[in-house]
Amino acid sequence: MHRMPEGLHEFRVADPIPDCSRWKQHMPATRDRATYDFYMQARKLWRSKIEWELTHSEARKILSDVDMASKRGDWGARALMAYFYRTGLGPLSSNKVLDKNAEKAVEIARQAAAAGQPWGFYDLGVAHEHGYGGAIYDQDIAWAYYLKAARVGSPDAQMALAEAYQNAGRSDAHDAMWQCAFQQGHGPAAYKLALRAEVRGKYWESLNLYHEGVRFGSRICADNLYLMFNPDVRMAERKEIFEVTGITTDQERGRRYLAISEALQINPDLRLDRLNEFLPLPPAKLPDWRGVSDVVTPEPDGPSTY
Repeated sequence: MHRMPEGLHEFRVADPIPDCSRWKQHMPATRDRATYDFYMQARKLWRSKIEWELTHSEARKILSDVDMASKRGDWGARALMAYFYRTGLGPLSSNKVLDKNAEKAVEIARQAAAAGQPWGFYDLGVAHEHGYGGAIYDQDIAWAYYLKAARVGSPDAQMALAEAYQNAGRSDAHDAMWQCAFQQGHGPAAYKLALRAEVRGKYWESLNLYHEGVRFGSRICADNLYLMFNPDVRMAERKEIFEVTGITTDQERGRRYLAISEALQINPDLRLDRLNEFLPLPPAKLPDWRGVSDVVTPEPDGPSTY
């Protein structure tokens, strides 16, 4: 066992659960608008295509602009640079502009953790759990980082703790962690809660949770609703849902959920706060829509924050 880093505490599954914190409370209150806009344009280009479709010049520009915004101090850009170092940028020989560099990814995560940022603690937990980037392989240290990250509001860490509580049979604890993540608009938490409600026969609750998951940007929730409404692929094993709720097949609803799923494949960062205006659940009628852009949350006009 290695020495526990200063400020961390061992995670014990029998201990009281962390308070339900929110990650945005632990990020800088403001961002430099010019740097933020510069970074967002680069991220928008990166998210506009599946990565193998990027040209070499596009990938090079994305890397250059995100790196510049990172060096100017934007933590969103730094988090994306850590991701690029972890995965590389450009999966093909024709568009590769950055090789994987786990050490640099972990270095950025350490900087974020030193600044008290939830994603930095979570990323260090992942690094120690798998032992890469110069982070020693140590499960106790990894889970201490997950605990710290959950305490400062990382929804990914809250979901990790939820799984540990679930494995230990602490149903109230894992439900509380799922709810913490869900309340922050975390798509994977919405999916977990929806799936559980469905298994328990709470079908309207399940449908609403899947729908909320779509609003949060969960592609798997969009896929589930597409399968429910599309008459060509409707799943026989969900027959009871349709009988209890009275929902009928609706090709147009299915088509809209499929379009959203395809958009989320390209841009997982999309949030769809206008979903209920253009794609409400039954029995509401569907209004006209021009496409996925109708439901996407617009960028705020005011000062940039997290």
